[in-house]
Amino acid sequence: MEALGLVAVGFVTMARPLVSVFTPEAGVVVVAARAPRVISYGYIFYAWGMVTVQAFNGAGDTWTPTAISLGTNWALQMPLAWVLAFPLGFGPGGVFWAVAIAAPVFAVVAVTMFRRGGWKRQVV
Repeated sequence: MEALGLVAVGFVTMARPLVSVFTPEAGVVVVAARAPRVISYGYIFYAWGMVTVQAFNGAGDTWTPTAISLGTNWALQMPLAWVLAFPLGFGPGGVFWAVAIAAPVFAVVAVTMFRRGGWKRQVV
């Protein structure tokens, strides 16, 4: 988690120079630099969730991580991105915030499912 925390700090502080490597167009850089800045706010949570999800995989329970990913990515993040971007008018920033918002939800769901202990009954 510390590594992803350092990446997040780098993205928040160095987003514009990093994005500028890919395009010289100022208008694109302004919008594109917002992506790593905003999305990286969820990185610590995402790392926490990924560690937990990989614990399920290590225990032989592959269905639970699949269900968590489907629920948080397909059922939450994508619809939220659309709602924030279009009906609420946030544009690309709405998509970036949807990713950042879904990361803590992913982590909380993963930890909650892990604490329930269903993975302990898995037969490998």
